[in-house]
Amino acid sequence: MDAWVWWVIAVFGLGAVKSVNDTVRTALRTRHKRQMERLQAAQAERREIAAAGRAPEPVCGCTHHLAKHDKQGKCHEAVEVPTAWDADRKPTQYEAGTCNCQQYVGPQPLTRVYAEEIADV
Repeated sequence: MDAWVWWVIAVFGLGAVKSVNDTVRTALRTRHKRQMERLQAAQAERREIAAAGRAPEPVCGCTHHLAKHDKQGKCHEAVEVPTAWDADRKPTQYEAGTCNCQQYVGPQPLTRVYAEEIADV
């Protein structure tokens, strides 16, 4: 065979190798992307299951816990109250004050009940 035939075979061979390489690289990239999506979905599912098992936090609209409210619903948490503002109406000074929340309206925690085991005697 002539030398030019070997050159043609070499060029087509390199083209075929490059094509196979590109195909493999694309397949691996797609596989990695799908695997990462599966891992993120599994992680989100674990977070949702953990969140579903927890009781709702008794937090008021003022963002304070039910423990900071008295029986009438008045909040007794200390907060920072702005006392001075700049030209853009942004607070520059604060003082300690009480929360102005009127009443707790969040979820009421369920009471815990203890019952003895019933045994046949």
